[in-house]
Amino acid sequence: MGPGAGGFGGQPRGAASPDDLSLPLYGASFGQAVKRFFKKYTHFSGRASRSEIWWVALFGFLVQLIPMILAIVGATMAASSAAMVDPYDPTAAQAAMSGPGVIIAGIGYVIGGLIGLAMLIPTLAIIWRRLHDGNFAGPFFFLYFIPGVGAIILLVLLLLPSKPEGQRFDV
Repeated sequence: MGPGAGGFGGQPRGAASPDDLSLPLYGASFGQAVKRFFKKYTHFSGRASRSEIWWVALFGFLVQLIPMILAIVGATMAASSAAMVDPYDPTAAQAAMSGPGVIIAGIGYVIGGLIGLAMLIPTLAIIWRRLHDGNFAGPFFFLYFIPGVGAIILLVLLLLPSKPEGQRFDV
């Protein structure tokens, strides 16, 4: 490969088309990133660009926003109804903690948990591929579990620019 051909030492090779799932799509739009996320939801090989992972992170936040709002509103309703109860009347306290606020909060928690569970493997896969794009092995993800600093270390690794040497992880 000659200079400028996108090999090692030059710019990393990227997909020429959003439909090409074999290479990362540098400069992906929100829609393209989310579409690629769901098409490659169990692929741990290959690479993912920074735009792909951060658009997907925004998508995940937006999807979890409604259940989070339900949980907060429900918990607030339950807390306010519990605050108005006579603390010396055990039956009134029980009734306050089984009202509509608790039900709304429970629905929010269940929906949020199901969404989180559904996105667990795809999110792990895109993090794995993003680490590959920065020329790190996928198991670097497990640095996340170092108490106190692990999440920061992983965040820094995900923020680093793409490296041409990461092409070794292409399939």
